[in-house]
Amino acid sequence: MTCQEGQVLQDAAAGQENISKLYRLASLLAVVTILYNILEGVVSVYFGVDDDALSLFGFGLDSFVEVVSGIGVWHMIHRLQRYPESDPDRFERTALRITGSAFYVLSIGLVVTGLLNLVHGQRPETTFWGIAIALISISAMWILIRYKMKVGRQLRSEAILADANCSRVCLWLSWVLLFASAGYELTGIGGIDAAGAIAIAVLSFREGREAFEKARGENCSCGSCGAD
Repeated sequence: MTCQEGQVLQDAAAGQENISKLYRLASLLAVVTILYNILEGVVSVYFGVDDDALSLFGFGLDSFVEVVSGIGVWHMIHRLQRYPESDPDRFERTALRITGSAFYVLSIGLVVTGLLNLVHGQRPETTFWGIAIALISISAMWILIRYKMKVGRQLRSEAILADANCSRVCLWLSWVLLFASAGYELTGIGGIDAAGAIAIAVLSFREGREAFEKARGENCSCGSCGAD
């Protein structure tokens, strides 16, 4: 073996190790996303119920649905690492269908409850925790999206980039929660909280639709829904 051939083999081995490190980072980001959503969901639902804050309660339920989606993403990353050209398997498609169905149910429940709250003039005791959780979530989602985009570009993985783009919906949900919670704290108008819950329902419906589109292997508005 010549020195040149040896160098080529060393470069190839180094390149493969770098790819493995990137996939491990992508897997870690998926796990962090899952754990964060579990914690966010528990805290949001607790304070949403305790304070009668519908927008925060709906935000928490949305986080729980994102956990199922995150498990599917984690599985997808490990599939792509082993078989880069493979299509989504049965586990991923099932997770997507469960996610889509849960988002649809959540959307209907939030719209109905939000409208009833508007009719009856239901007001939360406080939306302070909605503001706090929204600010934390905005920061966390911004960091996760940034690193997911970085890993996706380095791996040239359309699937991972699509996941990062779809995570932006979580960022929009956090902004909706912030505006609704801050709006109520500033004005005391109970309808703002209900309107925020309905806005979260609309975004959740969109997430549900995109989950079903991914399960069918179609393109969605947040990026490529197919395999890498």
